[in-house]
Amino acid sequence: QVQLVESGGGLVQAGGSLRLSCAASRSIFSINVMGWYRQAPGKQRELVATITSGGSTNYADSVKGRFTISRDNAKNTVYLQMNSLKPEDTGVYRCKAEQYPAVYWGQGTQVTVSS
Repeated sequence: QVQLVESGGGLVQAGGSLRLSCAASRSIFSINVMGWYRQAPGKQRELVATITSGGSTNYADSVKGRFTISRDNAKNTVYLQMNSLKPEDTGVYRCKAEQYPAVYWGQGTQVTVSS
């Protein structure tokens, strides 16, 4: 079992930046894939970014060039640096850990971007 706790969300104006953190309850060396997802009210959850244990990253087209996912294994933490934020980035951001066949989710952190 892996517990994931997100932090760093908040209210920011368009064009601003936030850094989200996802702290895991144990070493993330053994986690195959970690990622960030977001969901706005009335919308389906969507993939934002993923990072593998080998360091490979993947981003949604809507955030490429603006968001960066990274990992600090020593701190058991995955980050999502979000720059040039837009109102459409608003939503609950949740951290996900995949270690086949298990999937773990954090509780989420709210990100609100005002226009």
